[in-house]
Amino acid sequence: MKTKAIKIFVVLVVLSAILQSCSNDDLKSDDEIQLISQTTELITQWNSQWLAIDRYTENMRPNTIARALAYIHLAGYETAVVDMNGYTSNSNRLQDFNIDFNRREDNVDLNLALNATYAKVAEHFMFSVTQNAIAEISTLYEENKIELSTGLSQSEIDNSINWGTYVAETVIAYSQTDSEAETQIIDPNPASYVPPVGDGLWIAGEGESAWFPYWESVRTFVIGSNETSSIAPDAEYSTETSSRYYTKMDEVNVICTTARLEDNEDLWIAEFWSDDVEGLMMSPPGRQFSIANQLILQEELDYEQTLELLLKLGFAINDAAVSAWADKYTYNTQRPSTYIIEYINEDFTTNLARFISSPNPAFPSYPSGHATFAGAAAGVFIDHFGGDTINFTDRTHETRSEFRGLSRSYSAFSEMAEENAYSRVPLGVHVQVDSDEGLRLGYEIAEAVSSYNLFN
Repeated sequence: MKTKAIKIFVVLVVLSAILQSCSNDDLKSDDEIQLISQTTELITQWNSQWLAIDRYTENMRPNTIARALAYIHLAGYETAVVDMNGYTSNSNRLQDFNIDFNRREDNVDLNLALNATYAKVAEHFMFSVTQNAIAEISTLYEENKIELSTGLSQSEIDNSINWGTYVAETVIAYSQTDSEAETQIIDPNPASYVPPVGDGLWIAGEGESAWFPYWESVRTFVIGSNETSSIAPDAEYSTETSSRYYTKMDEVNVICTTARLEDNEDLWIAEFWSDDVEGLMMSPPGRQFSIANQLILQEELDYEQTLELLLKLGFAINDAAVSAWADKYTYNTQRPSTYIIEYINEDFTTNLARFISSPNPAFPSYPSGHATFAGAAAGVFIDHFGGDTINFTDRTHETRSEFRGLSRSYSAFSEMAEENAYSRVPLGVHVQVDSDEGLRLGYEIAEAVSSYNLFN
């Protein structure tokens, strides 16, 4: 009953948007309205299924997840682009990527084709999940296939599934030409990487090794790490209590410890945006797609706008991971807990430690990956929705009992991104400068992606 109610709600809100946006002279036909509402519903349904799977991935977050999202939504876009007014294929823009549109028959049903595409790419790119998660992909595909095939000829059914499958397989083959990424997702902790040693530099925790140290070499879609600006941390390492370095570390000690002892709003913010914990939360890149899914419904996007948003968000998140990790391993800055325990508070612990065996993510601190993803997403949202102002409530963690599962509301995309970035300080895993630089870098990437022209 709950699933059916959600489907009815989606159809109604999208239908309302269409009717309000059309004059009496150019109202769409009933068939066109039905197609648009069904297609938007299908896309958000598959996005929701992906988010459910994302929670249970192993050894994929955040880099491999960020990459997967770009290819998944490239496949969705390319499956539908022939039916999208004015939009053009990325075959014209991405080197060595080619879709043969002569293979698309005239009687393709868009929804049935998209259903085949999403099932294929979800199963391929979400490779490190439980068998139950894979079964959920298959179940959703089969249920949708039966429903969407109603009233279609066998030729329409076959041609639609064949088209969606072909596009998915082409995108998968394109992803496999990125040999750097294909190698690194198999071996995310290469023994060949030896971190530099020195004061203030990052060292792995006990039983850890560096996570994706060579990620800067994987494929980007719009802007590479050699094209983004890179700003070094502005505080020189020092153990003097009067130094800026000591001060910023002590700020983490005070904010993080106070949040835990008082169970205050800072702790709520820290856990609300954490998304670090496999099996408990979705990944940090996935979180931005949870927000996107909610915005698609709230702002009543048609399927063309939906596919454009998800494509650009996927590209931005992928490219954000590449540039952020390039800078992480360029500067190799230590996590604050390392310094705090040695020089400020020997009893210090992060607020992430109660969820995972290690107190910190297993890679250098500067810049914050969370903040980079937040800035990249916020910039894409601002461009797509025509401004920063938004009345939005993020309900991603509603009903959760493992931490404070309440929703949080925002009046601007930038406000939401800034809170996400700041959350890493009361969590205890970053200093504020890490978050500030991540936001700046994310917005820079979003600006490039927003200029990426899908119409020529």
